[in-house]
Amino acid sequence: MENIDFDKNNDGLVPAIIQDYNTKNVLMLGYMDQEAYRRTIDTKKVTFFSRTKRRLWTKGEESGNFLNLVDIKLDCDNDTLLVYVNPVGPVCHKGTDSCWGESNELKLGFLSDLEAIISDRHTNKENEKSYVASLFRSGINKVAQKVGEEAVETVIEALDSNDELFLNESADLLFHYLILLQAKGYTLKDIIAVLKGRH
Repeated sequence: MENIDFDKNNDGLVPAIIQDYNTKNVLMLGYMDQEAYRRTIDTKKVTFFSRTKRRLWTKGEESGNFLNLVDIKLDCDNDTLLVYVNPVGPVCHKGTDSCWGESNELKLGFLSDLEAIISDRHTNKENEKSYVASLFRSGINKVAQKVGEEAVETVIEALDSNDELFLNESADLLFHYLILLQAKGYTLKDIIAVLKGRH
């Protein structure tokens, strides 16, 4: 705590950005003074200094929706905290997962977008004229066969020295693997859960 610059803004407070430890989604912003920081460390429940109530308050003290502390990092200027948490229930007082109204689901950037498109092709496979829809119409055996073909092609390119071909085959393999997951009723989140369990 000795490195935190609580006096930088002349109010004894530093911003505390609250981020879900697992999903990495930003959930809320609060402020801590030295006592709020100490209480957070001691209780492992995130505590803030309320600028409106002019007192300490532990998130969840009334609702039961606590922010269980995982870790705290200090920024490069020593005046902002990044607080990793495991939230219990909705974070926002309006009942949403975050104070920005966003769901706290694990987001994988472009891969989540691609999974959504593949899911749509699966749902509408009879109406779509896309390659993905045609694979779904062909059945699980054809989808699994394509993954096998792409896996072999990726291995072959891995043993060669053409990086562009290797990356393209790797992309094909991942793409077809995402299709196979959808065909089996799963997503990358299910695979991540298994990997986390093993870790």
